[in-house]
Amino acid sequence: MPIDVMMPFYGDVAQFRQAVSSVLGQRDGDLRLVVVDDCFPDPEPRIWLESLTDPRVHYRRNTTNLGVNGNFRRCVELVEADHFVVMGCDDVMLPDYLGTVRALATAHPDASVVAPGVEVIDDRDRVVRPLGDRIKSVLTPSTHPGTPVVLAGESMATSLYHGNWTYFPSLLWRTAPVREVGFRPSLEIVLDLALLVDLAADGGSLVHDPTVVFRYRRHDASVSSVQAVDGRRFAEENAFFGAEARRCAQRGWPRAARAARLHATSRLHHAQSRVAATVGTVLRRPNATA
Repeated sequence: MPIDVMMPFYGDVAQFRQAVSSVLGQRDGDLRLVVVDDCFPDPEPRIWLESLTDPRVHYRRNTTNLGVNGNFRRCVELVEADHFVVMGCDDVMLPDYLGTVRALATAHPDASVVAPGVEVIDDRDRVVRPLGDRIKSVLTPSTHPGTPVVLAGESMATSLYHGNWTYFPSLLWRTAPVREVGFRPSLEIVLDLALLVDLAADGGSLVHDPTVVFRYRRHDASVSSVQAVDGRRFAEENAFFGAEARRCAQRGWPRAARAARLHATSRLHHAQSRVAATVGTVLRRPNATA
C-alpha cells in the first residue's frame, strides 16, 4: 500500500526540487507525494511539479497562509494512506528510506511512529555534526543497524524529555493514532515533541533503527534557528516542559516528570544560542576586532 509523503512548502526552490527528486527516486516507489503550498508567492514550484507528469505527485495550495503548525495540521488532514511522512521541503531522502521505514512498520504494526537513522547536511549538502546534533546522537537509544529498539509509555516520554533526539521530517507516522491525538495548535517549535509524548501517553510506541536513510538539512534560516536567537523558542519550551512535568506527575510517571523539569538539553541549547548571539553582535560592531 502506498505511503503518503506530505511536503509542506514555503522556501528555497532549488532545495525543494532536490527534496522532491529524492522522493521520486526511491527504490521503493509505492508512494503518493502531496506538496502543500502555504501561499508561496512564486508559481515556479507548481509549474515545475506539473512538468514532471508523474501521477504520484499531487499539488495543493492553501487559500491563506497557515504557518508552520497550521500547514502541518493541513497535511495530516490530506493524508489518505495508513502511514505518512511530513517531510521538509529542503531535506533529502536517501534511496532506501521508504523501503527501510516500510519494513520497520510492517515488523511493528502497532507502532505509532518509526524513527530511522539520520545524517545532517548544510546548505551545500555537506555532512556536518554541529554540537546540538552531537548531543542528539548521545541521547539516541543505543542499538545496532538492523536491530530496532522499541520505546513506549514512560520510557519513551523520559527519553524524549531528556532531549528530542528524533528528526521530525524523517519520521514515519501511523495515521490513525496521529489523527486521534493531533498536533497541539498553540505550538510552533516543540509541536513534534508534543505529538510524540502525547502518543506515548495514549499508549503508543516508537521504533528506532539507526540505519541512516535520511538527510536532514540544518541552516540558519530555519524557523527553530531564528526563534532560538530571539528567545521565542525557549519561552515556548519552558512553558511546555513545565506543563509536561506537572502532567507526568499527575499520571504517576516520576522519571518522566523529573526529565521534563530538568529539560537539560533545552537549557544547554539556550545557553549556547545566547553566547553565539552575543559573539555575533560583537563581531558586527564597526570597530570590533578580528
